[in-house]
This record gives sequence, C-alpha cells and structure tokens, in this order.
Amino acid sequence: MSKILLIDDELRMLQLLTLYIEHHGFTCISANSGEEGMKYLEHNHVDLILLDVMMPHLNGWETAAEIRKFSDVPIIMLTARDTSTDIVRGLSIGADDYITKPFDESVLIARIQAVLRRTKQSPKIEMYGLVWDENNHSLYFNEESIILTPKEFEMVGLLMNNKNIVFSREKLLETVWGYDASIEDRTVDSHVRNIRDKFRKTGFPIESHLKTVWGIGYKWE
Repeated sequence: MSKILLIDDELRMLQLLTLYIEHHGFTCISANSGEEGMKYLEHNHVDLILLDVMMPHLNGWETAAEIRKFSDVPIIMLTARDTSTDIVRGLSIGADDYITKPFDESVLIARIQAVLRRTKQSPKIEMYGLVWDENNHSLYFNEESIILTPKEFEMVGLLMNNKNIVFSREKLLETVWGYDASIEDRTVDSHVRNIRDKFRKTGFPIESHLKTVWGIGYKWE
C-alpha cells in the first residue's frame, strides 16, 4: 500500500484529499505546513508527496526545493495557479507533475498512479542519511558503502520500506527466502546480527532503528 504525504495549510483541503485518495487504497499522512511536512519526511518513508503551492511562511516551491536537498521522493504540485511560468517553475525545482485546482477526482488519482508507476521503476529508500537502492543493489550511509549479502540486502529493504511494522521470523523467512525454504528461525537471527555488525562499522546508529520485538521478530523504527 503506497503512502502519500499531503502538505497543505488548509485543513478542509487536507480532509478532502484524504477522503478522495484513501478511497482508492492509499494511506495518507497530513501536514499543514512545509516545515511540518519536511520534519515528517526526514524520519519516515513515503512513496509520494502532494504539495500545495500557496502556503504562508514556506510556500510549495520553497518546500519542494528544500526536500530535493535530501530526498528524491516523487512530488506532485497542487495549486490554483495555472500559468505556464508557474508550471515550469515547479517542474524545474524538481516536481514530477503539476495539477491545478479545482481538480477532478479521477484525474487526480490517475496522475498519482502514473507518477508512482514511473518512479517505482527505480526503487530507492532514503532516511537518516541511509540510501537503499534496489536497482543498483547498493546501500550507503553518508556516502560510505555497506556491503551486504543478497538476503541481508533484501531484508533491510523490506524492513525500511515497512517502517514500524513488526515482521515475525516466520514472515521474514517466507518473504525473503520463499515459501519452500527449509531453514530455521535461527537463520533470521544470524542475518540480523551480521546486518547490525556491518552497520555499526560505518557509525550508523543501527540499535535505534533495527529493533528486536522479543518473542516475535523485528521491525525498523
């Protein structure tokens, strides 16, 4: 299920967008300012941002520019301004699409789905200075490479992409190794130990993020 961050200073618009979007199977997180949206994004993964342009203090263009300094998460600008100059400005900053108000619900959903389809072709997760890139099969912390085995890499990506969701050892075996894997739960634990050791060597605070849920399994916070 894709998670969408809505950034708009109008509560009614946030409620309307949430109603529209969640009806189509997405999860929405609301922020009523650019500052609040960036604070959430710095510590949480989202699949797309729907960003209003006309906001006080930090407008949508400024917010998009700040976000692009630390994340390549897809951004759709949403605004009543529909001049070509405004559209070009938004796209040049790094927005992936531009939708004008008033909008048709079906068009909004179609544009969201189109952007997600394009960006899902290059899956990348960024948080806390950590970059997990599936296409390049690479993991970096502050530009220092962390070398993982294929199973370790897949496990880290699964946990990072499902923040705060607890995965039992059985579920990790099923998802990472496959239904027919004839291995024991201890295999998961040994892989987690290896992952933690490799992260520690780079200075990444892995204990604060890769958590053991005693008697159940593991989660990423």
